[in-house]
Amino acid sequence: MSARVLFLGGNGMIGSAAAREAAERGIDLTIVTRSAPRRPVPEGVRLLTGDVRDPAALAALLGDERWDAVVNWVAFTPKDLDGHVDYFGERTGQYVFISTCSVFARPVPLLPITESTPRRQPVFGYARDKIACELLLEEAYREQGFPLTIVRPFHTYDETTVPVLAGWTAIERMRAGEPVVVHGDGTSLWTLMHSSDFARAFVPLLGEGHAIGEGVNVVSGDILTWDQIHLELARAAGVRSPLLVHRSSQTIGEEIPGWDEVLEHDFRHTMLFDTTKLQRLVPGFAPQVSFAEGARRVVRHHDEHADARGVSAELAAAFDRLAAR
Repeated sequence: MSARVLFLGGNGMIGSAAAREAAERGIDLTIVTRSAPRRPVPEGVRLLTGDVRDPAALAALLGDERWDAVVNWVAFTPKDLDGHVDYFGERTGQYVFISTCSVFARPVPLLPITESTPRRQPVFGYARDKIACELLLEEAYREQGFPLTIVRPFHTYDETTVPVLAGWTAIERMRAGEPVVVHGDGTSLWTLMHSSDFARAFVPLLGEGHAIGEGVNVVSGDILTWDQIHLELARAAGVRSPLLVHRSSQTIGEEIPGWDEVLEHDFRHTMLFDTTKLQRLVPGFAPQVSFAEGARRVVRHHDEHADARGVSAELAAAFDRLAAR
């Protein structure tokens, strides 16, 4: 008998990749989304429409169905978890909360990052709220035996996403020989993971008893500098010598509203991960999509889809001003 798994949300980039992987493995998967799916749902997957943040509506939709694992992809604040401990505590063998590696303190006090690295984020709202969710659910695990597993992705991408803040604007500027701004000196270290690799690491955790009560960082372990990330994207776009201009995160934040917080509290810091726990829980896992290959997929997809090639004139003007400073 195949495992029964419920996805609350999960039609985004990594959720849809996980759904494909689960379907290929023969898992009996149900997905609940509030609106029509933006991405294709695999054949054989049951799709229900409902608001997973409304406890009464969710209970009416699902009734007394029971699950081997429930995955919450769309809880971003503790309010989003209202009623989940009481309702799912008796109806699932595992409740998987999708958090983020952005919960870890910056700068990281000791590298590489492990699951026991201190969590602290007093400013960056997204990460601060995810910490609050983790703490709420951990208390339910300790006090009530709630079958919690916390999964923390880091920076994931697929062919639809250019994994730099400037998005496709950076690619078009590199192709045009125009300067692209990289924060710092371009040598801080970062980790990227293709969504298909995330799915291959994640799905085996569903129904895994050894993961109950644990937090697991689902990351690739690859090491890239920000210059390398830009250079691989340039190479995939047919640009041999892109014009990369380095400016401090503070200077960039002064010119581009909205970038200051994410640069100050996330992207400017070196992020290296120890994947020992993931390897122990998912023996033999290894990423299959190098960033060189991932970059080629990104550029190919955008070149084939004109509606994906959005360029921001405002951002381009900011890059020009930064290059001239």
